[in-house]
Parts: sequence; structure tokens; C-alpha cells
Amino acid sequence: MFSQSEENYIKTIYYLAIDSDKGISTNAIAKQLETKASSVTDMIKKLSEKEVVVYKKYQGVKLTDFGSKIATSIIRKHRLWEVFLVDKLNFSWDEVHEVAEQLEHIKSPKLIDELDAFLGYPKYDPHGDPIPDKDGNIQHMEKNLLSVLQVGDAGVCVGVNDSSSEFLKFLDKQGIGLGAEIKVLDIEPFDGSLTIEIKNKSLSISNKIASNLYIKKI
Repeated sequence: MFSQSEENYIKTIYYLAIDSDKGISTNAIAKQLETKASSVTDMIKKLSEKEVVVYKKYQGVKLTDFGSKIATSIIRKHRLWEVFLVDKLNFSWDEVHEVAEQLEHIKSPKLIDELDAFLGYPKYDPHGDPIPDKDGNIQHMEKNLLSVLQVGDAGVCVGVNDSSSEFLKFLDKQGIGLGAEIKVLDIEPFDGSLTIEIKNKSLSISNKIASNLYIKKI
């Protein structure tokens, strides 16, 4: 059994390691969790004793296979709860993250398995992120950031890179959501801003917005 704090560390190390094949520095973990490096060091010692992580001086922290399994279990719970909150309790996609952060620490495997079955074994959460199965396997979808598409390319919005409440509320205002068909009409060479077609209307968006929208080309 792991404490809520330990689980948050495990999940954070997992996410930081996605874009790195090297060990994760204690400073990077401290920055992500907004805590002191000394607190991270203390926690890493605890997790090392539980065989969740391996730490080597100057090489950083890596999850063990056991640690990765724990991390994907936490992520699975989080994303299933997000689906439940949106599909069954009418939460909007910008409201679910903080609630799911609390629910992800529930320990009952039976509850999560029954939740998965109740929801019809969803593959993706409300933000388009893949949901690990009970064995920790993740089914990734082929997708591209909208910002790398060319004029004339079209696709379906399948996820977001930024799941902050502010960004999701902005997308709602613009009528951009999962499943929306988007076509690139024009790209401004100066700043990379785009003119897109969505729901038979043209819309101008910044490169920053386009860099946070995942598209599956069609």
C-alpha cells in the first residue's frame, strides 16, 4: 500500500519519463510538485526501499517495472473516473481533473474493474488520453499536433496537450471538442497562426492553440 503522497510522486516520475530516456532529476520532480528538493530526496529514499524506483547519483531517478505498474494503475483509475464524471454525472471536461485527482487514490481493485465494465471498457478519457487496461497496457492512437498540419489537411480532434481548465473552457467557447472535424485553410508564415474550418465556419487560432490540439488525419 502506498500513501497519497507516494502515489503522486510515482505518477509524476512516470509522466516526466515519457519524454526522456534518462533518469529524472530531483529538481525536475521538485519543480513539477512545487516542493523542496530535500523533500524529494527523502521521498525517493522511501520509494527506493519499496523497490518502486532506482536512484543513481548524477543519473537521476527511474521507475522499476513494479513502479511503472503502480503508475499506470493510478493513471487508469484517474482516467476512468474522468469518464464516469463526464458521461454519468454531467461534469464538463474542464471540471473533472481535480475531482479525479482525489478519486484516483481509492485502493479497491474490484471497484475499478466494475467501474471499467460499467462504463463499457472505454479506451480514452474525456481529453483523448488513452486509458491503461488492468495489466497496464496502453493503446496509443496515431495523431499529430494541429500545428504541424499543412494547408488542405483535415482531421478529427482526438485530444489536447494542455488539459488546464482555462484552455478547455476556451475550446468550449470556440466550439472545439473531441470528434470535431477540422480543416486547415491557411497558415500565416509570420507567426504560424492558422485559419481553420470547423462546423462549416472559418476560425483563426494562434500557433499556441494549434500546438495543444491533437488531430487524427482523415
